[in-house]
Amino acid sequence: MNKPQSYFHLHLISDATGETLIAAGRAAASQYKNARAIEHIYPLVRTTRQLAKVFEEIDAEPGIVLYTIVDRELADEIDRNCSEMGLPCVSVLEPVLTVFQSYLGAPAGRRVGAQHMLDADYFRRIDALNFTMEHDDGQLPANIEEADVVLIGISRTSKTPTSIYLANRGIKTANVPIVLGTPIPEQLLTAKNPLIVGLVATAERISQVRQNRILGTQPGFSSESYTNRSGIAEELTYARNLCESHDWPIIDVSRRSIEETAAAVLALRSRPR
Repeated sequence: MNKPQSYFHLHLISDATGETLIAAGRAAASQYKNARAIEHIYPLVRTTRQLAKVFEEIDAEPGIVLYTIVDRELADEIDRNCSEMGLPCVSVLEPVLTVFQSYLGAPAGRRVGAQHMLDADYFRRIDALNFTMEHDDGQLPANIEEADVVLIGISRTSKTPTSIYLANRGIKTANVPIVLGTPIPEQLLTAKNPLIVGLVATAERISQVRQNRILGTQPGFSSESYTNRSGIAEELTYARNLCESHDWPIIDVSRRSIEETAAAVLALRSRPR
């Protein structure tokens, strides 16, 4: 018998963007299928005045408190307030910093937002993101050789979101649609630098996604043929045969999140070619 869905408040306090904290909170919350977190996100909290306003909201809707605050005084203030309110709170970074300090034999510098410094790696990611946006959905095929990765697949195999995720990791990613009866760009066949990966899914999965994302009412557009499973199966067979004929690896994204698909692509990149 299924238990009814319950809800709880999850307060996430960060002195930076909160990306690390949000990921940790969601990873933990996902383990509880019958309890859903109502997220309250407080980024860029760096003063006691800002923190006081945060706790006014927490007092109104109490729940679990997670934080990534490197300033020791602010962190102590969070611990103290939560203790007085009888709320559980955890410093997500502190156990990790303790392990680093023990191993490296030196305390952390405790620099706010250190992971977002405008260094060479940051600009590499921005460059990759610009490249990826310019090469979405088969655009600028003449520059495919400059890509690190090229994702190919029929419509609704998560090419674009996976490309953007990879770009945020600094990977220049182009994506090219496979359309039944339409030849793929010649540059793709002669490319030497990029890893070319085919994305596929089950016909059922693609049909479901397409039904929820009908593209429009352009002349000649047929929603029935676009979502028809037998037609989709034919598209997938064509895509698989194309990849196999060129020895391009294939990833089935049917049950994968964007993050998992990107991780699989990165694993392929690490293998010798």
